[in-house]
Amino acid sequence: MRNKFWYKTALSSVLAMAAAAFSAAPSSVHAADIMSGSGSYSAGSPAEAIPLQAEQYITEDLLNKPVPTNQWWSSLLWDSFSEAQYPHPLAVRHEQQGLRIYHPGPHLLQEPTVIDGTMAVDGDFIAGHTGESQFPEARVAGYSDWFVDAQYESGQHEMKVSYGHGSPFTYFTYAGGNPKLIFQETPELWYGGRSSSVLGITVNGSHYGLFGPTGSTWAGLDRQEWVNQLNGKDYFSIAVLPDNRPATLEKFRQYAYSHITDTKVSWTYDEEQSEVTSTYRFTTVPKEGLRSGTLFTMYPHQWKYTNTDPLPYRYASVRGDLATGEGDRFTTVMKYHGILPALPAVGEDQLSLMKALLEEALNEPETGAADSYSAAKELGRLTALLPLAKDSGESEAAVFFEQKLQGMLEDWLTYTDEDRDQLFYPSSYFYYDFAWSTLIGYPASLGSDSELNDHHIVNGYFIKAAAELARHNPEWASDSSYGGMIDLLIRDMASPDRQDALFPFLRVFDPYAGHSWSSGAARYGSGNYNAASGEVMNAWSSLILWGEATRDPAIRNLGIYLYTTEMQAILQYWLDADQTHFHDDFTPAGAAAIWGGKTEGDSTLWSTRPAEVQAANWLPFSGSSLYLTASPSLAERHFTKLRQDEQDTGDEEGLRDLVYMYQAISQPEEALEAFENTAPLFTAQAGSSKAHAYAWISMLNERGTQDKDITADTPLYAVYKHPEHGSTYIIYNMSSSPVNVTFSDGTIMTASPSGFTEKTLP
Repeated sequence: MRNKFWYKTALSSVLAMAAAAFSAAPSSVHAADIMSGSGSYSAGSPAEAIPLQAEQYITEDLLNKPVPTNQWWSSLLWDSFSEAQYPHPLAVRHEQQGLRIYHPGPHLLQEPTVIDGTMAVDGDFIAGHTGESQFPEARVAGYSDWFVDAQYESGQHEMKVSYGHGSPFTYFTYAGGNPKLIFQETPELWYGGRSSSVLGITVNGSHYGLFGPTGSTWAGLDRQEWVNQLNGKDYFSIAVLPDNRPATLEKFRQYAYSHITDTKVSWTYDEEQSEVTSTYRFTTVPKEGLRSGTLFTMYPHQWKYTNTDPLPYRYASVRGDLATGEGDRFTTVMKYHGILPALPAVGEDQLSLMKALLEEALNEPETGAADSYSAAKELGRLTALLPLAKDSGESEAAVFFEQKLQGMLEDWLTYTDEDRDQLFYPSSYFYYDFAWSTLIGYPASLGSDSELNDHHIVNGYFIKAAAELARHNPEWASDSSYGGMIDLLIRDMASPDRQDALFPFLRVFDPYAGHSWSSGAARYGSGNYNAASGEVMNAWSSLILWGEATRDPAIRNLGIYLYTTEMQAILQYWLDADQTHFHDDFTPAGAAAIWGGKTEGDSTLWSTRPAEVQAANWLPFSGSSLYLTASPSLAERHFTKLRQDEQDTGDEEGLRDLVYMYQAISQPEEALEAFENTAPLFTAQAGSSKAHAYAWISMLNERGTQDKDITADTPLYAVYKHPEHGSTYIIYNMSSSPVNVTFSDGTIMTASPSGFTEKTLP
């Protein structure tokens, strides 16, 4: 049999992808350039860059297609087998013998600073192949929005495995042999026997259904290796069960032969209702019988927002209880609560101090932009300062911030002869890696080159800075200028097109888990991870702002879908807003990092300092992070815990600007006083400024916090409620014509063109 697995980054493959890339992109004017309007990027990595690995573990069918990275299953793509993966309710790991399967539910460790559902070393059992005791590798053979196919092959022996998020089933097809299940100890058999095709077993406290084809039989049931003799068929499936009742096994048997072959998410934004509707579809093929559809589990951020009637089955998981549904699709409906492109102008009483802080920012020394993340943070700082200067009448400062912002962006978005000739001092630009279908900022940071980490975090700052420029200079954002390069940054991190020739679909976002993943390779026993939730929301809000600024509703709606969905995941899994996710003895106020297999509360990947641990869920504060203010009681709980942790550790000096900004959500007067008293004594956190901190604190003190019960039929809006000052309605209108806006409480306003419109009602 022809070996379908060979793949290295061979010259023919690179050239094929290059041809596709150049046909999809504007024509090149230099062998090493790809032009996009006034911008450009390098066709290939610089010699000094950390190289990406050459090998991708894929089958021939996937050659010359953009490869997905940053997924829960990505280690299978990067390694010859895989690290543990967490397609809840299951956990799996690819090994030489086959697929090791584990159900974490009965074994969750609820410790003071972690909720741990990582995979046990031995798992529950291995699903392998009778013809092969050790396969040379497992490779990605296919994928859809939340499912993946893995292929094992050695000579005539083949085993294909299909599995994914939300599915209690794992599906197998075989060639040259039969399914072999390897246990550490002989499991308890509570349904069926040698001559029955279906068995019910219990292993390590977990219950499974084993579904051979009708007419198949079993061998070795009194030993630790069981074989399903397929009786001339080639399919097999396993389901983790919520209990060991025969009636439950029968329900799962009805769908065990309806194999999932495709999964697909779609979304719509209803501007009039300010709602995001997401539909999750399963495509199935019956291996026997006529049954279609499947049984699926839903995460809390899904079942809390769906009208799907759940079945009476629940699974415990590190994300909370998973509800079970039935059919070929389900839908969620979530409210979008609006964002603003900038903070509202401060009042007359604050103007004097604001001008002084802007002057201080104007004279601050360069913060440095030695790599793409440092540059991104500096762009974030300038993006916030520019509108503050304009609104405060500081025209000289505004010109300075705008010129610096535009200069930095254009430097990074252009690959020039000077960049090409630079050998020792690294210039700043983006380059495209053809093998991995990605655009990388150089010099890179955070492993964004070697493992493709955090592209959304870095790109998001660039895109938001570009959106701020586009507000004031629409021509700069045109395709003939620098808009084409920004569109490439968007497609790199979250292309909405499954047929995109240059980039994979939604690279960093997991549609089913409801949030993004940071690691491109996911080479961790705990699965992939996501830590800096605030910077992720900054990235998704940048798409909304860019889409509005450039009159691109598809990109705007993509941003609203990603922003709204990830916000609900953050409220559930990071902040425990409903106080239903964390157990009673969980001591942190919120999660510092989410892993596929655990929730970690007391440390990020880079720090254990209390302020840094919590601030990962805040920064950067902006008109896009008003969702953090919607529950002052939640913020009070988190802030109280922060103060306690700082006192316990003696670490009370870090990130003062950010700490005051978060304090202002629940204690605005105290935060304002503390800021004014100590502003000369601290340095603003990188990427922020005292002027911006003052604007945020003043905004909450004067206007109050977000009222999430009121929505509007426009994307750029906010509604604040203040215990003394009443409700404030704010609209930003990107268009050049007035727009009539209706709020869900009946308030009607006419939004002035190209600016803010504000109204306060008692």
